[in-house]
This record gives sequence, structure tokens and C-alpha cells, in this order.
Amino acid sequence: MLEIRSLNQFYGGSHILWDVDMTVPGGSVTVLMGRNGMGKTTLLKCVMGLLPLASGQMRFEGRDLRAMSAPDRARSGIGFVPQGREIFSQLTVEENLRVGLASRRTPARAVPEQIYELFPVLKQMLHRRGGDLSGGQQQQLAIGRALVLEPRLLILDEPTEGIQPNIVSEIAEVLMRLNRDTGLTVLLVEQKLPFARRVASELRVLDKGRLMLSGGIADLTDDLVRQHLSV
Repeated sequence: MLEIRSLNQFYGGSHILWDVDMTVPGGSVTVLMGRNGMGKTTLLKCVMGLLPLASGQMRFEGRDLRAMSAPDRARSGIGFVPQGREIFSQLTVEENLRVGLASRRTPARAVPEQIYELFPVLKQMLHRRGGDLSGGQQQQLAIGRALVLEPRLLILDEPTEGIQPNIVSEIAEVLMRLNRDTGLTVLLVEQKLPFARRVASELRVLDKGRLMLSGGIADLTDDLVRQHLSV
């Protein structure tokens, strides 16, 4: 579904991503892991068009992403939940969700009821400002907003960061349910090993900007953790 070839990226004079070749198979839940500062968020921003490519190719369902703006990538079927959530704190929950309607592939005037089925707390707090929600509730809102787009590929950057355990479990259940029942493809950056092992089917590991491993989640062995993930 998503194909990345020979991707290079720089920050100033620093070479951040080195000739990265990576695929995300359709229907998979693919986890991208690595220590902090290894280029994971940079790679996601490149996919979303938030950073220009220094060199390389990216294709989504056969379409060249390089020629597409960030809004066009969303309309093409890629939903994005950034690190830190980036909800609109002064808007209500409903207003935050309605932001996603403008980028849907199929027009809609109302937030799909499925969003409230997946995250009942959002319906209970429709008129509360986003900034008044807890961190876990804000993460559910950010995921709900991305799902309003009806994405075929959902990308999440550190979805469990700073979230209480019960909501981490709820997010895991939602991702697995969507993948199982609707075929949604998921790419996520994640640091928590139990969460990664629970939800993912595919594993990709970045180390110092290079893709060091591409395989199944069963490849996430203790030796690999010590070599590429332990601090």
C-alpha cells in the first residue's frame, strides 16, 4: 500500500534518513520502532508532506506522493495523528471532529456515528472544549478526527505517549477492531513493547536513520530490543 524507496532527508547539515527502503502492506498494522532521535517522526512527516524529500520516492496505492500536497494526501485516504495530538484546544469536541469533514473523500455534513461508537466518551463531551479534556481523551479525539476522513491508511506517532493504561488498552482495541473488521491499514511509531506486540503484525526498526530490520512482529526478540531499542 505504501512504498518508500531510497528516502533521504536532512536537517541543516545533518543527514537524518539514509536511503530508507520501506513498505507498509495493505491490511497490516505496521509498527516503526527505534530509539529517540533515529528519524521516525521525520519519516512520518515526509509521508504526510509536512517535510519535503531531499531525495527518494514514495507511492501510496500506486500514486506518486511527491506531487501531492499535504491536504491532497489526506483526501487520498491517509489519516494522520501527530505526536502531541495537536487538537484545537479552544474548539469543542464536536468542532474538532468536524474539521475532518472538509478533507473526506466522500462529502458528509455530520460526523459519522461510528466515531462515537468507537469512542463513547467523545459523545458524552461533545460540547466541552478540547483543551479541557484529559490527555487520554485528547488522544481519542485526535484519533477520532483522523478517522472522520475515512482513511485507508492511518498513521499514528506515539499514540500511547503520556496516556493512562486504561485508555492505552482502549486505543489498542480500537486499532485492532478497525484493522480486523474494516481492513484499515495502520502505521504507527511506538515505544511501548507490550502495546507494539499486542497490536502489530509487521515490524520496522530504524537506527541512526537507517532501516535495520523489516519483518514480522515475531522478530521483536529480546536480543533485537537490546541491540536497537534499549536506552
